[in-house]
Amino acid sequence: MEGKATLSGPQLTLGVKLRDDARFDNFHGDRNAEAAVRLKKLCGNVATVPVTVLCGAADTGKSHLLQAACHEAERLGLYATCVSVGELLPFGPGALTGLERAQLVGLDDLDLIAGNADWEEAVFHLYNRVLDQRHQLMVSLSEVPGNLPFGLRDLVSRLQHGLLVQLGIYRDEDRTTILRARAEQRGLVLADDVATFILRRAPRKLGELLAILDRLDENSLQAQRKLTIPFVKAVMGW
Repeated sequence: MEGKATLSGPQLTLGVKLRDDARFDNFHGDRNAEAAVRLKKLCGNVATVPVTVLCGAADTGKSHLLQAACHEAERLGLYATCVSVGELLPFGPGALTGLERAQLVGLDDLDLIAGNADWEEAVFHLYNRVLDQRHQLMVSLSEVPGNLPFGLRDLVSRLQHGLLVQLGIYRDEDRTTILRARAEQRGLVLADDVATFILRRAPRKLGELLAILDRLDENSLQAQRKLTIPFVKAVMGW
């Protein structure tokens, strides 16, 4: 295993510790299961492709999968890091310096720098440094590279020639599976009628749905109550 990357000031400030709850074994829902399997096989296999591009709308699991890929790389004895581009933006393009020392680099929400010449150039140079090190880069985008307002054509070319993994919007059955799996992880019993009730009234976005489960879990512990429809109504004000 190679030495760990030396983190810069902004990276230390933000912290790049991987989320314990974002792994391949708890990525649920059939919609993007095949994409998850495909991504897992790529982890640490830089000879296959130097850059992997995860494309999908919000709530398709891009951030979870990038984190999961880094967890898998570490399980294989590699050093990996995953950073949110949105959190790095206030520190300027120099915040990317040194990331190439990690054997797997994850850049989440890369589309946030589309149209920013300085950031695009910095990402392009990071790509080249990662390639020179024979390491691996994984990025997430809201759309395929050619549909985003990138100005640096060389960067678009690199991304377009990488491996594209397209993620689909979750269907209701996927949302149900994910909700049940997350409840089970928390030790909650989620009966069929309660799950149906929540899904009929909850927002469509998966993140908001899981936030509701967090709230119900907290209130259930405090009140020492099971999740029933009347209890959910009382907590959520539905």
